[in-house]
Amino acid sequence: MQTLDSPSVPVAAHRAPFDGRLFRRVLGLFPTGVTIVTTWDADGQPVGATVSSFNSVSLDPPLVLFSLARNMACCEAFAAGGPLAIHVLGEAQEDLSNRFARGGADKWADLAYGAGEHGAPLLDGTLATFECRPYAQYPGGDHTIFVAEVKQLRFRDGSPLVFSAGGYRRLAEQEVCT
Repeated sequence: MQTLDSPSVPVAAHRAPFDGRLFRRVLGLFPTGVTIVTTWDADGQPVGATVSSFNSVSLDPPLVLFSLARNMACCEAFAAGGPLAIHVLGEAQEDLSNRFARGGADKWADLAYGAGEHGAPLLDGTLATFECRPYAQYPGGDHTIFVAEVKQLRFRDGSPLVFSAGGYRRLAEQEVCT
């Protein structure tokens, strides 16, 4: 039996503090889905950002979380505590992910969107949408961690957009033997 001290393939151990690029590279080995979070700013304009730091927290009540870098222009709008939505992207939505990952440009130009039943701006055509109300916020180093209570969800069948090792990936189909 092997222990963590004797892995099958020798690897160098790196102790904190880590170089940021190294830490990000190693974190990238964990594949994540890709989401876009949306809310309104103080002027009533929609804001959003591409986020891979999305996770479930609780089933009762239904809670999810995501985090945003504190220096992102939209972080203040989410911190204000208005209605928000989390959109899970499908595998054909790389362009939408890239659009909301950029800073500065009008991310909403020529996009179909509207206000959801609970008030958040909703993007059209995503794989799943969670309409939420803010539940809690926590400092997390250079990020803010947002916990949200899911008030309504929508979804359709399809394959999610996946991000790993610095790029978009597709899930492989695997035949299940019975």
